Amino acid sequence: MGSSGGVGWGSARHPPAATRRRSVCGGADRMPAHKLPRGDAGRSPRDPRMPKLAALFAGLLVVAGIGAGCGESSGVASGATVTVYVAGALCAEAEKELQNHGAEAGDVRVRAICLPSSEKGKRLDLATIGANARRATEDSSSIAYIGEPTRAASRFAETILEEAGIRQYSAIPGAKAMRRVLEHLESS
Repeated sequence: MGSSGGVGWGSARHPPAATRRRSVCGGADRMPAHKLPRGDAGRSPRDPRMPKLAALFAGLLVVAGIGAGCGESSGVASGATVTVYVAGALCAEAEKELQNHGAEAGDVRVRAICLPSSEKGKRLDLATIGANARRATEDSSSIAYIGEPTRAASRFAETILEEAGIRQYSAIPGAKAMRRVLEHLESS
C-alpha cells in the first residue's frame, strides 16, 4: 500500500487506516473517519426545498428592512426616501407624474426606478417579469410596483410582490398609478 497522491493517504484515496473509526466492540460497523457525521449532515445542498426556504428568508429580510425604516403610526418615517418600481412600458408617464409632484409626497421623497421591458418581440417574457418583481423585493426602500399594462402580465409578478408586502398597481396607466401611490403616501 503506497501513497496514491496525497501525503498520508492510503490506497483508493481513503484516509490511512489509523484514522478510521473503530468500534468499541470490535464489530463490523467500522466507518472511515471522513464519513463521520459532522452536524451539517441533515440536508444536502441539492435539497429541492432549499431555494424555497432561501426565498422565504430573503422575503422576511426585505419585510424586516421595510419595517426598520418606517415610523410607528404613519407607515413611512418623516424625511425617508422610498422607491417605486415601474414597468418599462409605463415608466415615462409615471416619471412625468412624479416630477409634477416634485418627487415628494408630504415629507417623504419618492424616486422611480424604470425596469426593463418584459416584451420580447410581441410576446411576454415571463423570466423578465419575475426578475423585475424580485428586483423590487430586494430593495428595502421599495413601497410599490407599477406593473405591466395588462392584468394577464401582472399576475406573474403578483405572488413575488405579495410575499414581500409590496403593493402592485397593474392594468392602469403609469401616470394614474403613480398618482395613487403619491396620494396613498400623503394620506398615511
